[in-house]
Amino acid sequence: MPDWIEIAVRSFVALIYLFILAKVIGKRQLQQLTFMEYIVGITIGSIAAFIGTELEANMFHGFVSLTVFGVFPIVTGWLALKSKRLRDFFDGKATVLIKNGKIMEDSLKQERLNVDELLERLRQKNVFNVADVEFALMEPGGDVTVLLKAENQPLTAKKAGIAVSPETEPQAVIIDGVIMDEPLATIGLSRAWLKAELKKAGVAQENVLLAQVDKNGQLYLDLYDDKIQIPPPQTDKQTFATLKKCQADLELFALSTKAEEAKKQYERMASQLQDVIDQVRPLLTR
Repeated sequence: MPDWIEIAVRSFVALIYLFILAKVIGKRQLQQLTFMEYIVGITIGSIAAFIGTELEANMFHGFVSLTVFGVFPIVTGWLALKSKRLRDFFDGKATVLIKNGKIMEDSLKQERLNVDELLERLRQKNVFNVADVEFALMEPGGDVTVLLKAENQPLTAKKAGIAVSPETEPQAVIIDGVIMDEPLATIGLSRAWLKAELKKAGVAQENVLLAQVDKNGQLYLDLYDDKIQIPPPQTDKQTFATLKKCQADLELFALSTKAEEAKKQYERMASQLQDVIDQVRPLLTR
């Protein structure tokens, strides 16, 4: 067998085995490396390359070595789950870099990080003023997490005392022009409803790249042809506007009638409808 064919075969077998090991180790290594995973990742890549190119090397011995290095992070991960002390030893601990707007110089030296690098990490988190930071920590994986001081944090609905409806995942009901029956059934809708909505929008099913239905039953469409503009759904806003109009009409009736009994009834109904509007406002005015 020519050398190049043997190299190709050995490399392909090593690649398949490396892929299997990566699947066993898990997704974590793809996202954030600990010290141990960093060492293992470099080493198993080198071993796989050695298996593929060194024709005089024993392939079986190479696979044994790959297996050892592949299984080791699994074992250490299991041990880390059982013991906080071992977890700190294998994965390391977070280091406080900034506390109450003050840079911890000793921590910077410990992590071999200079001020310019720290400022760069802060800018990556959209933080430009150190004094705005309550805490900044370097995580074991090397990422810097930042907690702003309370007065510098973005205003949220909770802080403003505004009630908002809980978010749920939109369901993709059409992908690449094909109707997805399972998501439709999940939200209690049918193909007939979907086709009716497409007809109202003046869109053919085969022209839809993606169609999603949100928790309120509104259909959002993304077409293959980006030049075609589809107006966004207005069902929620129309419903809210209709409720407001009805409430205003009741108040107008109360003002225009001379019958005291009717006036009280209109005022009571207007007040009740206003209570309903206040309750559904977070749902209809997103």
